[in-house]
Amino acid sequence: MASLSAPPRIDFNCDMGEGFGAYALGLDREIIRHVTSANIACGFHAGDPAWMRATVRLAEEHGVGIGAHPGFPDLRGFGRRNLAATPAEIRDDVVYQVGALAAFTTRKALQHVKPHGALYNMAVDDERVARAIGEALLDVDASLILVVLAGSRWEAVARRQGLRVAREVFADRAVNADGSLVSRSTPGAVIHDRPAVIDRSLRMVVEGRVTAITGEDLDHSDTPGSVDLAAELRSAFEQAGVQLEPMSRLVAR
Repeated sequence: MASLSAPPRIDFNCDMGEGFGAYALGLDREIIRHVTSANIACGFHAGDPAWMRATVRLAEEHGVGIGAHPGFPDLRGFGRRNLAATPAEIRDDVVYQVGALAAFTTRKALQHVKPHGALYNMAVDDERVARAIGEALLDVDASLILVVLAGSRWEAVARRQGLRVAREVFADRAVNADGSLVSRSTPGAVIHDRPAVIDRSLRMVVEGRVTAITGEDLDHSDTPGSVDLAAELRSAFEQAGVQLEPMSRLVAR
């Protein structure tokens, strides 16, 4: 008799709270209905205290898991430029941002931390950056989940530090043959074709496979029309039997 395997379970998260002052960026109120966790900007690459408070409230109203989205102090470059920061500076900056966002929550606690932009990308390849981020989480709350690129060296570093780890794949980003994200400066780095994004996402979740930009098959948002895409992705996941839950229910303590 064939055994029935458990359906895949994933967290469907999105970057939010990236407005600043009078300027709104993104469609948070529309997208929040389709996701299970929110990565909220903490004022360094985007966002400000008012946006942080408003976005936390929005997530709490919808029962969405709340996470900090700390980045480099680079508003002009939206946190996408590599900075020559020391590990100590990175650790302190992440502690500052995570602690600030947690203060806006009702429980005074967060579900997870997902670094932003260049800070995220540098952690994938630079163990000093990866360790500094991990040390920041241990400083603030050792139970926090750290979101890392699946299969990266960063994942191994975080596990050695004893952190709870959520392994992440991206719905609309191309990957290199080594599993890293293709630089946004490269044509095709961001995938805009909606059916392709949905098919790609389902394959990553159901089969655990993704095709690199160079054609290899690997183990393993800023996209226009993001609200419609989020809705269609959620519908496609549910139709395929994929269960969507906040990552706090998926990552063991």
